[in-house]
Amino acid sequence: MVHGGNAQELFTGTQEVAESHRFDEGNLTAWMEDNVEGYEGPLSVRQFKGGQSNPTYKLITPSKAYVMRRKPPGKLLPSAHAVDREFRVISALYPLGFPVARPYGLCEDESVVGTMFYVMDNVEGRILWDGTLPGMEPAERRAIYEAKVKTFADLHTVDWRAAGLEGFGKEGDYVARQIHRWSKQYRASETETIKDMNDLMDWLPENIPPGETTTIVHGDYRLDNMILHPTEPKVIAVLDWELCTLGDPLADFSYHLMNWAMPSSDPGRGALVDIEDLQAYGIPTMEEYAALYCQHTGRKDLPDLNYYFAYNAFRLAAICQGIVGRVRDGTANSAHAASMAERVAPLAKFAAERARMAGMN
Repeated sequence: MVHGGNAQELFTGTQEVAESHRFDEGNLTAWMEDNVEGYEGPLSVRQFKGGQSNPTYKLITPSKAYVMRRKPPGKLLPSAHAVDREFRVISALYPLGFPVARPYGLCEDESVVGTMFYVMDNVEGRILWDGTLPGMEPAERRAIYEAKVKTFADLHTVDWRAAGLEGFGKEGDYVARQIHRWSKQYRASETETIKDMNDLMDWLPENIPPGETTTIVHGDYRLDNMILHPTEPKVIAVLDWELCTLGDPLADFSYHLMNWAMPSSDPGRGALVDIEDLQAYGIPTMEEYAALYCQHTGRKDLPDLNYYFAYNAFRLAAICQGIVGRVRDGTANSAHAASMAERVAPLAKFAAERARMAGMN
């Protein structure tokens, strides 16, 4: 495993199962025997350390390892932690040869481990947390970025109807619906007046670029949501499909491009904006990366991305404010939320700057 900063060390590997996430392993063993092709026990269980909102476990048997993702126990928001949606999308993509872990089964019976869960293959490889790829040669970095954009373009060119994902999300008006949703959440959790947010909530819905198409969108496509081959610059599994739906690929791709446009919010991860000469470093510039995406998806070019940067930063600001609101209402961990409160105004400021570049007064 490549170590680059705190996140890499904090989130890599497994630990004993947290007390609050324990379950009856005998029940799971019986379910595996009935539902997982080729399963042979005995079973031992560890929990992955990473920052997932769905508890994720490594299920180890003498001959192979599996991964289980489950809904967290306790009271949840109605649409959150939809592990059944994750299972549906990886089940649709796996037969197409798109890099996802092989899915084995979904269990909607909460009496087995306490919440709904699914089991998939454990894919062995590298998860890298720092986008600056410390300790690598420029050619290695370049190859990883090229593999990353090719895989993303492949996702956006999947024929989702043929893949059986009809009805997986609403078709069309994705950006409009997202703006409406996050504006509503922002207003419900507002703790101070931020003029930039109010301006954005007025301007964004009135200025959505025309020509929106519908593809599968991942929702959180980034380096640490993929497993790379142990030695080659090759994506062998894309992870964390919790936010996946049908939507606008440009909203999805421009969210990913924010890595080039914004400082990192995590001191443990390097930011691409801090690297003076990306090309010498082996990392494509944002323009080069966007050109590769166009080449792989067959697009002539991309529209002005400033609107999409404004939209994505607005969405992130609303998500962070939602966490601040949950602290106010006594339903979230305050240590985490204090840092979220500090992010709202800078995200709103960045969004407003980009919106002005796209024509907002």
